[in-house]
Amino acid sequence: MQRYLLTDGRLFPSFMKFALPVLGSLFLQMIYGATDLVIVGRYADSTSVSAVATGSQVMLTITSIITGFTMGETILIGQLMGARRERECAGAVGSGIVFFVILALVLTAIMVPFAGNFAALMHAPPEAFAQTTSYIAICSMGFVFITGYNVVSAIMRGLGNSALPLLFVAIAATANIFGDLLLVAVFHMAATGVAISTVMSQGVSLLLAIVILKHRGLPFKFYRSDIRFDARSTFTMLRLGFPIALQDMMVGISFLIILMILNSMGLVASAAVGAVDKILGFGLLVPSAFSSAIATFVAQNMGAGKELRARHAMYYGMSGSLVFSLFFFFASQFAGETLVGFISRDALVIAAGAAYLKAYSWDCILVCFVFSMTGFFTGCGKTSFVMVQSLIGTFLVRIPFSAFMSRRPGVTMFQIGLAAPTASIVQILLCAVYLLSGKWRISSTERGSYGHSL
Repeated sequence: MQRYLLTDGRLFPSFMKFALPVLGSLFLQMIYGATDLVIVGRYADSTSVSAVATGSQVMLTITSIITGFTMGETILIGQLMGARRERECAGAVGSGIVFFVILALVLTAIMVPFAGNFAALMHAPPEAFAQTTSYIAICSMGFVFITGYNVVSAIMRGLGNSALPLLFVAIAATANIFGDLLLVAVFHMAATGVAISTVMSQGVSLLLAIVILKHRGLPFKFYRSDIRFDARSTFTMLRLGFPIALQDMMVGISFLIILMILNSMGLVASAAVGAVDKILGFGLLVPSAFSSAIATFVAQNMGAGKELRARHAMYYGMSGSLVFSLFFFFASQFAGETLVGFISRDALVIAAGAAYLKAYSWDCILVCFVFSMTGFFTGCGKTSFVMVQSLIGTFLVRIPFSAFMSRRPGVTMFQIGLAAPTASIVQILLCAVYLLSGKWRISSTERGSYGHSL
């Protein structure tokens, strides 16, 4: 396989060449998720929409644990590749495979038998409870596929190759669209059909990914004997990935709490927030993609000792994501009902969703700064700070704000939607102070040591 080092060449072309496929991957993932709600919204009722919205939020929260740990794998591999330590990189890949197989099996054993408990915890509306439970249980059976795809993609990105993960998600998205149309539109299986299609498409994508990688190989020698548990490599990956996994899980839980509040407000509110969440996925697409690209780009360059190049990548991420987010913000402010109408045909859901979106869309501008800075800190290995600032925004701002607003008589969806941008303002201040402090810097001794926590 061709080498994809991000430490050489002109900075802007190198960064964009890596970032654009990451953006494409996240775009297809949004299409993947939105397709479920669009098709179930067109060919089923609001009960099914609520079930998919609630169930997918549960799955997203659990999946965030996986993606958090895989980010640790990406950063570790990126730092080792930047330092040209390929033999240790092979060990990190093999040890990561062992760890994530075990993680997938554990999550499956927990989620499948307790699917109903998670649906109850989410206060799923009574009329949507059975479908929500079915959706969670079936999707949980595919954790091996979900984990496998994320691990393969994380390894490729750490190596500097963002094109193959784009191909993998394109395969999954295409298979999911056909599966949804067949099982929901033709066989009228509603939320259950969406779940089956999701699992099958992920399985197909993982299988083809393995075939492609076996044919193309890795940019260094990799043997079957490398697939084994290595305490040093695993511990380093966990030190880098655990804070991100915990952060993502806690943020996911915060959104589950907000969803519980909205579910308690009735079926319309539940369906509205589910629809808006999918729309916001597109609004946060570019900031999220650039954050992920910045993390990998910075990891390789910090591993190579190129601090200035790493910092400039963060600034490119901020400016690039801000341009897109401004367009989305104005669309949400002046065409919110049209956007929500793509997801649902219910007039009440459209009205409620548009109000929620108008408030929440302010966050799409603010996260351009938050995501770019946290992507930079993640690439530097400062994942503990990334976790702390996120938890402060989540549990000291977003949740208390939502709880306070929900107790106000006549609370509106617009008022609840202000929770996210309020939290982001606090996070911007925290990140700016940390950036100016210079505490993200690492010494040459730390940079050269294998398994450092940075």
